[in-house]
Amino acid sequence: MSLTRCLLVQTEIKEFIKQCMLAVGTKASHASSLADVLVEGDLRGHYSHGLNRMDLYVKEIQAGICAKEGKPVVEKESVATALVNGNNLLGPVVGNFCMSLALKKAQDVGIGWVVANGSNHYGIAGYYSMQALKKNMIGMCYTNTSPLVVPTRGKECTLGTNPISVAAPAKDGDSFELDMATSAVALGKVELQARNGRSIPEGWGCDANGLPSSDPKAVLSGGGLVPVGGSETTGGYKGYGLALMVEVFCGILAGSHYSKYIRTWRMTNCRANLGQCFVALNPEFFADGFNDRMSDLLSLHRNLEPAGPNMPVMVPGDPERRHNQPCHELNGIPYSLSVVKHMNEVASTLGVTPLLPTNRLIQ
Repeated sequence: MSLTRCLLVQTEIKEFIKQCMLAVGTKASHASSLADVLVEGDLRGHYSHGLNRMDLYVKEIQAGICAKEGKPVVEKESVATALVNGNNLLGPVVGNFCMSLALKKAQDVGIGWVVANGSNHYGIAGYYSMQALKKNMIGMCYTNTSPLVVPTRGKECTLGTNPISVAAPAKDGDSFELDMATSAVALGKVELQARNGRSIPEGWGCDANGLPSSDPKAVLSGGGLVPVGGSETTGGYKGYGLALMVEVFCGILAGSHYSKYIRTWRMTNCRANLGQCFVALNPEFFADGFNDRMSDLLSLHRNLEPAGPNMPVMVPGDPERRHNQPCHELNGIPYSLSVVKHMNEVASTLGVTPLLPTNRLIQ
């Protein structure tokens, strides 16, 4: 993020996103669902999946490759499972529908496992898994994505960043909140280094021959990202296996596009047809005392003596909480001024007013 930052209030960001989506014909409730997900991503510090990505959704609606209105449809169902057709709707609309259904099933029979085809990019995966926390349940969420990752020993991008998210409740509102890609790094980080003329750490990506590279341009032009773990010798095959596991739960189980059959990232001439998976588990159907043990597990790790000063051991979800706290104290979210200006340019082309303020600069 640039040093010049602008403070925006959550309500104004949501309204701005909603108005931009309405301007291209999106149904109001669908536009609101998208705004909620994007702002949550920014609150948690995942700026690559928040306001920064709004123009992607606008372009897909404008191009006619994402449906403006409609409803997801259950095509096959049991007491614990469901197959949903997302009807090419915005990802958050499909995601909210599926997670709600999974939670209802888990409430009744202990588990809900719902997969969807015909979906689109849905923001941060954690947004859906964390919905289970409100019901004191465990939530899991997975999605396949456009191929950006080269499998171990390969040269061609055949897998997406294929995120994994798991949320589990502890006591007193505390929780375990894992939200991670199965690639070593996000594509945006490589792009940023390329724009700034800087090299990247070895273990982020490879060149067109599948060899490790510290040149971001080699990664972006014919190469690709590598799985979590980096090369084979440092455990990259484990990340590769996790990415394939996500495909099993999503593309294969749901009957959507998968692997290299998914469209190229940011392509706007065909539908995405992403596969997604939403799971809810009700601890009440398992051993008593789940929340107590979860709290103990989290405390055990947070209270470990750190290897370095001022670097406490954290658990998944803690970095996001640390980012969220100042946002609440500031009563707003700090954004890169360049991002705000770019999104205002997008809004101007759509005839949307008012634009986001650019005069609330902060250090």
